[in-house]
Amino acid sequence: MKKVLITLGVIILLIVVGGGAYAYYLYHSVKSTANNIYEPVGSHTTTLSNKKPISILLMGVDERPNDRGRSDTLIYMTLNPKTNKMEMISIPRDTRTEIAGRGTIDKINAAYAYGGTKMAMDTVKNFLDVPVDYYVKMNMEGLSKLVDAVGGVTVYNDISWHDEGYYKKGYYYQKGNIELNGPKALGYVRMRHLDPRGDFGRNERQRQVIMAIVNKAASISSVSRYDDILDAIQGNVKTNLTFDEMKSIAENYRGVRNNVGNYEIKGQGTKINGIYYLLVSDQEKQKVHNMIMEQLGKQ
Repeated sequence: MKKVLITLGVIILLIVVGGGAYAYYLYHSVKSTANNIYEPVGSHTTTLSNKKPISILLMGVDERPNDRGRSDTLIYMTLNPKTNKMEMISIPRDTRTEIAGRGTIDKINAAYAYGGTKMAMDTVKNFLDVPVDYYVKMNMEGLSKLVDAVGGVTVYNDISWHDEGYYKKGYYYQKGNIELNGPKALGYVRMRHLDPRGDFGRNERQRQVIMAIVNKAASISSVSRYDDILDAIQGNVKTNLTFDEMKSIAENYRGVRNNVGNYEIKGQGTKINGIYYLLVSDQEKQKVHNMIMEQLGKQ
Protein backbone atom coordinates (compact mmCIF):
# COMPACT_ATOMS: atom_id res chain seq x y z
CA MET A 1 0.00 0.00 0.00
CA LYS A 2 1.47 3.29 -1.09
CA LYS A 3 2.34 5.66 1.71
CA VAL A 4 0.72 9.06 1.61
CA LEU A 5 2.72 11.82 3.23
CA ILE A 6 1.90 15.13 4.79
CA THR A 7 4.23 18.07 5.00
CA LEU A 8 4.16 20.53 7.86
CA GLY A 9 5.79 23.90 7.61
CA VAL A 10 6.47 23.59 11.28
CA ILE A 11 9.80 25.36 11.39
CA ILE A 12 7.96 28.35 9.91
CA LEU A 13 4.66 28.01 11.68
CA LEU A 14 5.99 27.16 15.11
CA ILE A 15 8.43 30.04 15.02
CA VAL A 16 5.61 32.31 13.85
CA VAL A 17 3.65 31.48 16.99
CA GLY A 18 6.44 30.54 19.39
CA GLY A 19 6.94 33.94 20.95
CA GLY A 20 9.02 34.62 24.03
CA ALA A 21 9.80 31.05 25.02
CA TYR A 22 11.86 30.60 21.87
CA ALA A 23 13.52 33.99 22.14
CA TYR A 24 14.40 33.82 25.82
CA TYR A 25 15.04 30.17 26.65
CA LEU A 26 15.92 28.40 23.45
CA TYR A 27 17.61 30.93 21.21
CA HIS A 28 20.79 28.93 20.72
CA SER A 29 18.94 25.63 20.30
CA VAL A 30 16.72 27.13 17.63
CA LYS A 31 19.70 28.66 15.88
CA SER A 32 21.51 25.32 15.85
CA THR A 33 18.41 23.54 14.52
CA ALA A 34 17.85 26.21 11.87
CA ASN A 35 21.44 25.87 10.66
CA ASN A 36 21.16 22.08 10.52
CA ILE A 37 18.01 22.08 8.42
CA TYR A 38 19.08 24.89 6.08
CA GLU A 39 19.39 23.67 2.50
CA PRO A 40 19.52 26.37 -0.19
CA VAL A 41 18.17 25.72 -3.68
CA GLY A 42 19.64 27.65 -6.61
CA SER A 43 20.04 31.40 -6.30
CA HIS A 44 18.09 32.98 -3.48
CA THR A 45 17.20 36.66 -3.84
CA THR A 46 14.06 37.03 -1.69
CA THR A 47 14.29 39.38 1.27
CA LEU A 48 11.89 39.93 4.14
CA SER A 49 12.42 43.68 4.33
CA ASN A 50 9.47 46.02 4.85
CA LYS A 51 7.24 43.16 5.96
CA LYS A 52 6.63 42.05 2.38
CA PRO A 53 4.22 39.16 1.72
CA ILE A 54 5.98 35.86 1.03
CA SER A 55 5.16 32.45 -0.40
CA ILE A 56 6.27 29.07 0.93
CA LEU A 57 5.88 25.67 -0.74
CA LEU A 58 5.26 22.93 1.81
CA MET A 59 6.23 19.46 0.59
CA GLY A 60 5.73 16.02 2.09
CA VAL A 61 8.14 13.46 0.68
CA ASP A 62 8.85 9.78 1.14
CA GLU A 63 12.63 9.64 1.09
CA ARG A 64 14.25 6.23 1.44
CA PRO A 65 17.80 4.95 0.91
CA ASN A 66 18.69 5.25 -2.80
CA ASP A 67 15.18 6.57 -3.55
CA ARG A 68 14.35 10.28 -3.55
CA GLY A 69 10.61 9.55 -3.43
CA ARG A 70 7.79 11.84 -4.52
CA SER A 71 6.24 14.96 -3.07
CA ASP A 72 2.87 13.39 -2.37
CA THR A 73 1.73 16.49 -0.49
CA LEU A 74 2.03 19.99 -1.91
CA ILE A 75 0.63 23.02 -0.12
CA TYR A 76 1.32 26.51 -1.44
CA MET A 77 1.21 28.95 1.47
CA THR A 78 1.24 32.74 1.53
CA LEU A 79 1.96 34.93 4.56
CA ASN A 80 0.87 38.56 4.35
CA PRO A 81 1.84 40.59 7.45
CA LYS A 82 0.11 43.71 6.11
CA THR A 83 -3.32 42.06 5.97
CA ASN A 84 -2.44 39.59 8.77
CA LYS A 85 -3.64 36.67 6.66
CA MET A 86 -2.28 33.25 5.77
CA GLU A 87 -3.58 31.29 2.78
CA MET A 88 -3.04 27.54 2.37
CA ILE A 89 -3.69 26.13 -1.11
CA SER A 90 -3.51 22.36 -1.59
CA ILE A 91 -2.29 21.13 -4.98
CA PRO A 92 -3.57 17.57 -5.54
CA ARG A 93 -0.70 15.17 -6.18
CA ASP A 94 -2.35 13.69 -9.32
CA THR A 95 -2.57 17.09 -11.06
CA ARG A 96 -1.46 16.71 -14.67
CA THR A 97 1.05 19.31 -15.81
CA GLU A 98 4.34 19.86 -17.59
CA ILE A 99 7.37 19.00 -15.48
CA ALA A 100 9.75 21.96 -15.51
CA GLY A 101 13.12 21.24 -17.08
CA ARG A 102 12.00 17.97 -18.67
CA GLY A 103 9.41 19.01 -21.23
CA THR A 104 7.25 16.02 -20.31
CA ILE A 105 3.68 15.83 -19.04
CA ASP A 106 3.17 13.92 -15.79
CA LYS A 107 1.62 14.11 -12.34
CA ILE A 108 2.87 17.15 -10.48
CA ASN A 109 4.21 15.01 -7.62
CA ALA A 110 6.64 13.35 -10.06
CA ALA A 111 8.66 16.57 -10.35
CA TYR A 112 10.38 15.91 -7.04
CA ALA A 113 11.23 12.34 -8.05
CA TYR A 114 12.82 13.58 -11.28
CA GLY A 115 14.70 16.62 -10.06
CA GLY A 116 14.35 17.10 -6.32
CA THR A 117 13.30 20.26 -4.53
CA LYS A 118 14.28 22.70 -7.29
CA MET A 119 12.32 20.90 -9.99
CA ALA A 120 9.30 20.64 -7.71
CA MET A 121 9.45 24.38 -6.98
CA ASP A 122 9.93 25.27 -10.64
CA THR A 123 7.04 23.04 -11.70
CA VAL A 124 4.67 24.69 -9.22
CA LYS A 125 5.89 28.12 -10.35
CA ASN A 126 5.12 27.29 -13.98
CA PHE A 127 1.84 25.54 -13.24
CA LEU A 128 0.30 28.57 -11.51
CA ASP A 129 2.59 31.31 -12.88
CA VAL A 130 3.41 32.48 -9.36
CA PRO A 131 6.62 33.04 -7.36
CA VAL A 132 7.82 30.45 -4.86
CA ASP A 133 10.04 32.29 -2.41
CA TYR A 134 10.75 29.52 0.08
CA TYR A 135 10.17 25.83 0.63
CA VAL A 136 9.81 23.56 3.63
CA LYS A 137 10.22 19.82 3.09
CA MET A 138 9.32 17.19 5.65
CA ASN A 139 9.30 13.40 5.73
CA MET A 140 6.76 11.11 7.36
CA GLU A 141 8.62 10.59 10.62
CA GLY A 142 8.46 14.30 11.25
CA LEU A 143 4.67 14.41 11.48
CA SER A 144 4.36 11.68 14.08
CA LYS A 145 7.17 13.12 16.21
CA LEU A 146 5.79 16.66 16.01
CA VAL A 147 2.29 15.70 17.07
CA ASP A 148 3.75 13.84 20.05
CA ALA A 149 6.13 16.74 20.77
CA VAL A 150 3.23 19.16 21.30
CA GLY A 151 1.40 16.61 23.45
CA GLY A 152 -1.09 15.43 20.83
CA VAL A 153 -3.77 17.39 19.00
CA THR A 154 -7.56 17.57 18.91
CA VAL A 155 -9.37 17.72 15.56
CA TYR A 156 -12.96 17.53 14.39
CA ASN A 157 -13.46 14.46 12.22
CA ASP A 158 -16.42 14.94 9.90
CA ILE A 159 -16.71 11.29 8.78
CA SER A 160 -16.19 8.01 10.63
CA TRP A 161 -14.16 5.04 9.41
CA HIS A 162 -12.28 1.93 10.47
CA ASP A 163 -8.58 2.08 9.68
CA GLU A 164 -7.40 -0.10 6.79
CA GLY A 165 -3.89 -0.27 8.22
CA TYR A 166 -2.58 3.29 7.84
CA TYR A 167 -2.36 3.44 11.66
CA LYS A 168 -3.78 0.25 13.14
CA LYS A 169 -6.03 -2.01 11.12
CA GLY A 170 -9.54 -1.92 12.51
CA TYR A 171 -8.95 1.17 14.65
CA TYR A 172 -12.08 3.35 14.70
CA TYR A 173 -11.88 7.05 13.86
CA GLN A 174 -15.23 8.21 15.14
CA LYS A 175 -17.06 11.28 13.90
CA GLY A 176 -16.67 14.35 16.12
CA ASN A 177 -13.81 15.74 18.18
CA ILE A 178 -11.03 13.18 18.51
CA GLU A 179 -7.62 13.17 20.20
CA LEU A 180 -4.65 12.18 18.07
CA ASN A 181 -1.16 11.16 19.10
CA GLY A 182 1.61 10.89 16.51
CA PRO A 183 0.83 7.47 15.00
CA LYS A 184 -2.93 8.11 15.03
CA ALA A 185 -2.35 11.44 13.27
CA LEU A 186 -0.52 9.58 10.49
CA GLY A 187 -3.50 7.31 10.02
CA TYR A 188 -5.82 10.32 10.05
CA VAL A 189 -4.01 12.18 7.27
CA ARG A 190 -3.15 9.13 5.17
CA MET A 191 -6.67 7.77 4.72
CA ARG A 192 -8.15 8.32 1.28
CA HIS A 193 -10.01 5.27 -0.01
CA LEU A 194 -12.78 5.35 2.59
CA ASP A 195 -13.50 9.04 2.08
CA PRO A 196 -16.05 9.79 -0.68
CA ARG A 197 -14.06 12.98 -1.35
CA GLY A 198 -10.91 10.94 -2.00
CA ASP A 199 -7.74 13.00 -2.22
CA PHE A 200 -9.66 16.20 -1.51
CA GLY A 201 -10.84 14.94 1.87
CA ARG A 202 -7.34 13.80 2.76
CA ASN A 203 -5.86 17.18 1.85
CA GLU A 204 -8.43 18.88 4.06
CA ARG A 205 -7.33 16.68 6.98
CA GLN A 206 -3.71 17.57 6.28
CA ARG A 207 -4.42 21.29 6.56
CA GLN A 208 -6.52 20.60 9.65
CA VAL A 209 -3.67 18.81 11.44
CA ILE A 210 -1.18 21.53 10.46
CA MET A 211 -3.27 24.20 12.15
CA ALA A 212 -3.98 21.95 15.14
CA ILE A 213 -0.23 21.65 15.73
CA VAL A 214 0.28 25.38 15.26
CA ASN A 215 -2.47 26.31 17.70
CA LYS A 216 -1.33 23.74 20.25
CA ALA A 217 2.27 24.99 19.99
CA ALA A 218 1.09 28.56 20.56
CA SER A 219 -0.12 27.60 24.02
CA ILE A 220 3.01 25.72 25.08
CA SER A 221 5.08 27.30 27.85
CA SER A 222 7.18 24.29 28.82
CA VAL A 223 10.81 24.46 27.75
CA SER A 224 10.93 20.65 27.60
CA ARG A 225 8.19 20.69 24.99
CA TYR A 226 10.23 23.04 22.82
CA ASP A 227 13.19 20.71 23.15
CA ASP A 228 10.96 17.87 21.90
CA ILE A 229 9.76 20.00 19.00
CA LEU A 230 13.28 20.87 17.94
CA ASP A 231 14.27 17.23 18.22
CA ALA A 232 11.36 16.26 15.94
CA ILE A 233 12.44 18.84 13.39
CA GLN A 234 16.05 17.66 13.36
CA GLY A 235 16.58 15.20 10.55
CA ASN A 236 13.00 15.46 9.27
CA VAL A 237 12.84 18.97 7.84
CA LYS A 238 14.79 20.92 5.22
CA THR A 239 14.22 24.54 4.18
CA ASN A 240 15.93 27.41 2.39
CA LEU A 241 14.92 29.83 5.15
CA THR A 242 17.92 31.13 7.05
CA PHE A 243 17.89 31.63 10.80
CA ASP A 244 17.73 35.41 10.35
CA GLU A 245 14.75 35.04 8.04
CA MET A 246 13.03 32.85 10.60
CA LYS A 247 13.63 35.53 13.22
CA SER A 248 12.09 38.11 10.88
CA ILE A 249 9.03 35.92 10.46
CA ALA A 250 8.75 35.56 14.22
CA GLU A 251 8.88 39.31 14.67
CA ASN A 252 6.75 40.48 11.77
CA TYR A 253 4.44 37.68 10.59
CA ARG A 254 3.01 36.21 13.80
CA GLY A 255 -0.46 37.71 13.36
CA VAL A 256 -1.20 35.73 10.20
CA ARG A 257 -2.18 32.57 12.07
CA ASN A 258 -5.31 34.29 13.36
CA ASN A 259 -6.73 34.62 9.86
CA VAL A 260 -6.19 31.46 7.83
CA GLY A 261 -7.79 30.74 4.47
CA ASN A 262 -7.92 27.26 2.90
CA TYR A 263 -8.42 26.31 -0.73
CA GLU A 264 -8.16 23.10 -2.74
CA ILE A 265 -7.35 23.31 -6.45
CA LYS A 266 -10.24 21.74 -8.33
CA GLY A 267 -10.23 19.65 -11.46
CA GLN A 268 -11.72 16.75 -13.38
CA GLY A 269 -10.44 13.24 -12.73
CA THR A 270 -9.80 11.08 -15.77
CA LYS A 271 -7.65 8.19 -16.99
CA ILE A 272 -5.14 8.59 -19.79
CA ASN A 273 -3.48 5.40 -21.01
CA GLY A 274 -4.77 3.68 -17.88
CA ILE A 275 -3.25 6.24 -15.49
CA TYR A 276 -5.40 8.48 -13.30
CA TYR A 277 -4.85 12.24 -13.55
CA LEU A 278 -6.58 15.36 -12.28
CA LEU A 279 -7.09 17.79 -15.16
CA VAL A 280 -7.16 21.40 -14.01
CA SER A 281 -8.77 23.88 -16.39
CA ASP A 282 -7.13 27.12 -17.48
CA GLN A 283 -9.96 28.98 -15.76
CA GLU A 284 -9.20 27.28 -12.43
CA LYS A 285 -5.49 27.95 -12.76
CA GLN A 286 -6.20 31.60 -13.50
CA LYS A 287 -8.51 31.82 -10.50
CA VAL A 288 -5.84 30.42 -8.18
CA HIS A 289 -3.16 32.60 -9.78
CA ASN A 290 -5.26 35.71 -9.13
CA MET A 291 -5.94 34.62 -5.56
CA ILE A 292 -2.24 34.16 -4.86
CA MET A 293 -1.11 37.36 -6.54
CA GLU A 294 -3.70 39.37 -4.61
CA GLN A 295 -2.49 37.83 -1.35
CA LEU A 296 1.11 38.65 -2.30
CA GLY A 297 0.12 42.25 -3.04
CA LYS A 298 1.03 41.97 -6.72
CA GLN A 299 -2.37 42.93 -8.15
